[in-house]
Amino acid sequence: MEYSERLRRAAHSNAQRQEDLRIPLTKYGLSTVLWGTALLFAGAAVSTLVSSWVALLPWAILWAGMAWFFRDPERTSPSSPDCILSPADGTVRDVGQVSLPAFLEGPALRVGIFMSLFDVHVNRSPADGTVRWTSYHRGSFHDARAEASLAENEHNLLGLELEDGRRIVVNQIAGVLARRIVCSASLGDILRRGQRFGMVKFGSRVELYLPACDQYDVLVKPGDDVRAGSTVVAVWRGRARQPLSDAHGQSTG
Repeated sequence: MEYSERLRRAAHSNAQRQEDLRIPLTKYGLSTVLWGTALLFAGAAVSTLVSSWVALLPWAILWAGMAWFFRDPERTSPSSPDCILSPADGTVRDVGQVSLPAFLEGPALRVGIFMSLFDVHVNRSPADGTVRWTSYHRGSFHDARAEASLAENEHNLLGLELEDGRRIVVNQIAGVLARRIVCSASLGDILRRGQRFGMVKFGSRVELYLPACDQYDVLVKPGDDVRAGSTVVAVWRGRARQPLSDAHGQSTG
């Protein structure tokens, strides 16, 4: 089956699932919301037994804060294949050239995005592509804004191969409060631009890696606010490469 046809079917299937699920909360946090609701309800019930109904207010505020954190608004994504979208909501912390990860086989441009507790934490695919590489690493839980977090924190790398052979990588990094990385994408999955693929719970960092050889114009700078699946962070100005699947197959680490 042609890549474009597989991508079209994957997009249609994902759109249908979104139509079926109207709850404005991310599926990656529903279990947490359910458990949290049960605990908060129990706490509120005890409070009403020993105090007045006014004691319910703090519990209601806590529940609202939890629901707000796990919100999952719909987004409209630019359709141009030359546009690379932000994989996360938050503030751009740094933009620069690095030598990792190995999947890109050379220097890369890194766009680091810090997600505060007030940002939407659902991560989205920056482009249409197939998952060709994943690499999960256990680690520490430094503040995601600290330099040590880049090398030492728990993180999960997701390598995408685009239709024309270009490769990009998204890195989900846990922070001091974020103690769980969620990634629902697996090797061989086809993701469409703006499609949800996971989240990092309770404040964290997400990085986007673009091969330097592919000649991207980065459109964001440190301090800019970005939105997952809608903000264009880079535009491709280069030439197509040989697809990884044709060159030497899939890889994982």
